[in-house]
Amino acid sequence: MPPSPSRGGGPAAMPKYLRIAAALRHELDRIAHVPGGRLPSERSLAARYQVNRQTVRAALRHLREDGLVVTGRRGTRSVAADAAAAAPLSAPVPAPLLAQSWLTLVSVPPSLAALLGMSGGERTLVLHRRERGPAGEALRHAVTYLSAGAVARSPELVSYRDRPAVVRDEDLEPLHHWLDRAAGDGRVAETLTMTRTTHPPAAASQAGGLTVRRTLHDASGRLLAVTDLAFPTWDRLTFHRDPERPYSVKGSETQGP
Repeated sequence: MPPSPSRGGGPAAMPKYLRIAAALRHELDRIAHVPGGRLPSERSLAARYQVNRQTVRAALRHLREDGLVVTGRRGTRSVAADAAAAAPLSAPVPAPLLAQSWLTLVSVPPSLAALLGMSGGERTLVLHRRERGPAGEALRHAVTYLSAGAVARSPELVSYRDRPAVVRDEDLEPLHHWLDRAAGDGRVAETLTMTRTTHPPAAASQAGGLTVRRTLHDASGRLLAVTDLAFPTWDRLTFHRDPERPYSVKGSETQGP
């Protein structure tokens, strides 16, 4: 059982009501997805934390000021739980994307070979990922060319390079983890190209869309990988970067005139 917030469960300099409020935040997280979820009564909380009811009321007031609870005739309720109760029971479920990933060992184009520090005709690992909508329309296609030097220096990548030419249902998680770790330790740069179009959506894949070239460098500046992404049906873009994710791109499909 965790120590009581009123008896040394937090820093000595923190008032009791703040320590109780901090403990109740965890309880609110637990009941956030329970429609109509409530905290125990003031009397029960006072007995639990061995304090008077005024201290409990101060803790609840602090939570109300933070917008986490509301207090009414039927007790103190979680704001998040109230929102869950108000949500429609039959909310529409978005259609799943049809995603496919596969790995090849090929000779990269001369322009990319020079960029990756490779000689002409040299082969390296290329990761493909294609996403399609429920009707089979192409939504995104990503092709990642890995530097042959980076592959040679990474045991988890060498195993892919030295595998048989054809592998069914290949486990690509180690490769994805390597890319995520390299992006976190190194530097990522993106170049975005947007081509607008007024053609109908059926022709958008040939007429316009969005392309992104993403380069991944290690901490010393060496180029590790180049990713070319194509979003053939988009004509509007929101681009977001933060330390927790390598990149996030959201767009909207091309609309007819």
